[in-house]
Amino acid sequence: MKTAFTDEQSIAAPVDAVWTRLTDWSGAPNWMPGVDSMRADGPLAVGTVLHFVARGKERTSTITAIEPGRGLTMRSAVGGVTADYAYSIEPGATDAAGSRVRLDAAVGTRGLVSLFAPMIRGAIAREDGVQLTRLKAWVEGE
Repeated sequence: MKTAFTDEQSIAAPVDAVWTRLTDWSGAPNWMPGVDSMRADGPLAVGTVLHFVARGKERTSTITAIEPGRGLTMRSAVGGVTADYAYSIEPGATDAAGSRVRLDAAVGTRGLVSLFAPMIRGAIAREDGVQLTRLKAWVEGE
């Protein structure tokens, strides 16, 4: 897996409020580009499968790591491309009421699609690199 992008945002809301929004799967269309709907097949836990519709196609992502209230990793795989999205939340450094959110996206390829790995990582960075900016706007918009 190679890094596609990393982003960090300061959000003017406490960690628990950001965590609630991050894990409100029905709200994913508010901050995940191209996602029309999302639902989980069970409680928030390692192994939970998230079902979502993106650009008219049904897809899945699996929670592969979780630290409740602090972070989670979701893995999606389509064809020869696997993407891990690792989100982490911590209290803001200068504002006790604020949070610092980080997203590390890594992409792995296999087979012939590996020839296009740099282009795939670039496309993912362009498309999903705005997630935290959009999450910030959604969280702070209330």
